Amino acid sequence: MPPTLENPFYYLKNFDTVLDWVCTRYRHLINDAEEQLIACVNALPRPSRALLVRMIMRKGPFFRISKLAYDEIGCAREALHALVQHGLVDARPQLSLDQLAGLLTKAELIAAFGPAPGGAAAKKAELLDALRTRFDGTRSFDEWHPTSEDGVCEVLIQPLCERVKLLFFGNCRQDWSEFVLSDLGIFKYETVELSAASHGLRTREDVDRYLQLYRLGERFENGEATGEILKELPTIISDNDWLEVRRARLVFKLAQQLERTGLLRDALALYSGCGYPGARVRAIRMLERCGNTSAAHALAMAADLNPESEAEQQQIERMLPRLQRRLGMPLSARRFTPAVTRVDLDLPEPIEWYCVEQLVAAHLATQDAPLFYVENTLINSLFGLLCWSAIFAPVPGAFFHPFQSGPADLRSADFHRRREQEFHDCLAQLDSSEYIATIRRNFADKTHTVSPFVAWQYLSEELLELALHCIPATHLKKLFMRMLADVRSNCTGFPDLIQFWPHEKRYRMIEVKAPNDRLQDNQIRWLDYCAAHDIPVGVCYVQWLQEAA
Repeated sequence: MPPTLENPFYYLKNFDTVLDWVCTRYRHLINDAEEQLIACVNALPRPSRALLVRMIMRKGPFFRISKLAYDEIGCAREALHALVQHGLVDARPQLSLDQLAGLLTKAELIAAFGPAPGGAAAKKAELLDALRTRFDGTRSFDEWHPTSEDGVCEVLIQPLCERVKLLFFGNCRQDWSEFVLSDLGIFKYETVELSAASHGLRTREDVDRYLQLYRLGERFENGEATGEILKELPTIISDNDWLEVRRARLVFKLAQQLERTGLLRDALALYSGCGYPGARVRAIRMLERCGNTSAAHALAMAADLNPESEAEQQQIERMLPRLQRRLGMPLSARRFTPAVTRVDLDLPEPIEWYCVEQLVAAHLATQDAPLFYVENTLINSLFGLLCWSAIFAPVPGAFFHPFQSGPADLRSADFHRRREQEFHDCLAQLDSSEYIATIRRNFADKTHTVSPFVAWQYLSEELLELALHCIPATHLKKLFMRMLADVRSNCTGFPDLIQFWPHEKRYRMIEVKAPNDRLQDNQIRWLDYCAAHDIPVGVCYVQWLQEAA
């Protein structure tokens, strides 16, 4: 039987927790009008407050009263009375035709307006298209559908609720379901001491700018024209790096869209003023495509002298020879990269759906040399278990609510620097056998606690023990140090498979490539790094037998 929540008003308890939390920790970010609204909500009779929260936690803001049926609340119309009286809900909102159609089924639209021109076979969208030619403007529900006994109400405090939720979670990605998943034991979060000074958003302007960026991003994802988004895009946010990263990410997406549509000079202008990772490489490419090879080469040389990341350096090394040839310049010396072991494997082509990594694993595994399909999960998990205390260190500004899967600055450039001593202490355990006890202890004590690194669903005790037995601590230290150098980029791209020889205390990692597949850039960087540090790794290229013949 699935877990259940004993308190029928669990959602109201959770909502009250958020309000109390925000009013205690973020009172300086709440204005007088919002404070009065919160006080008004807190003073409501429980059925009215519960109904309001039910609607807030659903997709709105319009609701059919007949759909507001909750046993613990009772009569929805009675509960609505206090909400309407205090101006929290509009009992007779004005609806556009599209808003009305979002509340009614096709059959209900026909009952209200008559059959569609195409008859019963017409789709709801076709019926709506026909109705748009007859109706415009807005009306109340009873004016649209006078024969219906139902009604529609509108929640009027969504802006406040959106702001309160953002202040609590520090993002617009998480929602009220986090409480339920935690209460049911589906998600378990690490307990981190929260400093009173740990706030994701420091000023009211921060909150406004975050919400503005979020809404602009939603509009862009919904297909609104790039030019319209750019008109409202805020300028560089110099006083809050956390917000500026979000702004820069949106600028990068807008530039990519301009590039896709052939507006290269407009894309170049955005890339050139964007600090988001990868923007400089795209600016070089735009200069090249616009025929300004000299400027492209100059920018590429500047990037080569001071690359923002290994990823950028890798791309610059590819671009420079092409630019130099076009300018008639001598080619730069190529960086030496050690050879990576190559394995060519001919297998019978499967008749049904297949996973090429699992086919290779089944072919190469033996009783004495088990093989696992791990991709990014194993090394990340070992890192997460060893460095648990550093990852969840109560660094100011990193944790500010109880439902964080990891620190808020996880992907920032100074993530490692802000915890340098903590990570040093964790990695120092690899100089002795102490790391084994730490990893085992955290595997036992933290099981299924949400972590940005540990993939509990893929990490069995058998796999963990084989890894600890066969992978030398020196190799783990090299792998972990590269991960920490760029958490954003270096926690992906690991080889697909890992094979162990327990009796010999050795292992190898294997990247698998199906026919016509090629290595990705982040995979190449990891392969080069492993080969340079004598970490056993290889690439298995698969061909189907009939193709090889």
